[in-house]
Amino acid sequence: MAIEAASRSTPRRITILGSTGSIGCNTIDLIERNRALFEVAALTANGNTDLLAAQARRLGARMAVTADPNRYAALKSALAGSGIEAAAGPAALVEAASLPADWVMAAIVGAAGLEPTLAAARRGAIVALANKECLVCAGTLMLREVADHGATLLPVDSEHNAIFQVFDFAQRDKVERIILTASGGPFREMDRSAMARVTPKQAVAHPNWDMGAKISVDSATMMNKGLELIEAHYLFDMPEERIDILVHPQSIIHSMVAYVDGSVLAQLGTPDMRTPIAYTLAWPERMPAPAQRLDLGAISRLTFAPPDPDRFPALRLARAALKDGGAAPTILNAANEVAVHAFLEGGIGFLDMPRVVEDTLERVEKPALNCVQDVIAVDREARETARARLAPARIRA
Repeated sequence: MAIEAASRSTPRRITILGSTGSIGCNTIDLIERNRALFEVAALTANGNTDLLAAQARRLGARMAVTADPNRYAALKSALAGSGIEAAAGPAALVEAASLPADWVMAAIVGAAGLEPTLAAARRGAIVALANKECLVCAGTLMLREVADHGATLLPVDSEHNAIFQVFDFAQRDKVERIILTASGGPFREMDRSAMARVTPKQAVAHPNWDMGAKISVDSATMMNKGLELIEAHYLFDMPEERIDILVHPQSIIHSMVAYVDGSVLAQLGTPDMRTPIAYTLAWPERMPAPAQRLDLGAISRLTFAPPDPDRFPALRLARAALKDGGAAPTILNAANEVAVHAFLEGGIGFLDMPRVVEDTLERVEKPALNCVQDVIAVDREARETARARLAPARIRA
């Protein structure tokens, strides 16, 4: 991926894919604190058309898109008289990503973000990647599009952003390993009998981070760390066996890079997503962000421990999928999305989620992925297989 860019003397033109989610709202908060630095081309959202329209009006966006075609009339009405173009549906998301913009925030949750993010990469934009699934589902394809079109990929996840900040790209061969830190979620010390009774409300209550429901559940199962491991493999060209995971409940050290001379470099900060977002939004410069400043004296103690493989089988499944390669990570992600949706709807228990994923991985063939259509086909088959394993609830995700 490209890691060079010139300083800016004119406002950066941006698009936010997923503007009403946690990442999108934090991005907009930073933009509104620094209005002279940015112009907005497009904003997109899933179904929250009221907030989307309000954001588009405040920022003077050229276009606003809802992914739900049934919400088009509501969005158009909310934007009446503003001069902002309203659109709806998957094709409109790709159109928004294809508009001229220097910088695109890719924050659509799940595999639905793949095609719009690829469209942004094909324009040669700076893509701030907050969607794990783009690399998990189609890592090789995504990196090929980035390279072929001269795009720049900047990681937004706090862990990958931390690694990016301390990774010596000029001496990649001197990197010994990378270490992803994990909060461990709300159940890191809970025994499995208690975990079996966990409710969706408990699972979405993350102790450190303010995230959406799906990502919070992934954090609780530590599937998010499994997905991040796969993402880190692609972002930093690091083999699975040289990527460690370490539970760090305070979420102060966001990840580390170990070098052959024994040095370990880390990026630290309070748990606030506006810090990594600001890093990508202003890159290659830096901009002010309102995150609480780190006071290590007040914190006084940082702790670390290896993750419990019995309590968190999702980590084993993710490592196995990365080793298998081909379509395995795509299947892992699709089955997990179905299982998380089913859990949030009350259709399955907390411990059933990794079981659904493992069963789906065993049942779906894992061909090579040569194009986006291959990814979409495998994703569809994996979802159908996972749904069939949700008996008796038969939750549709």
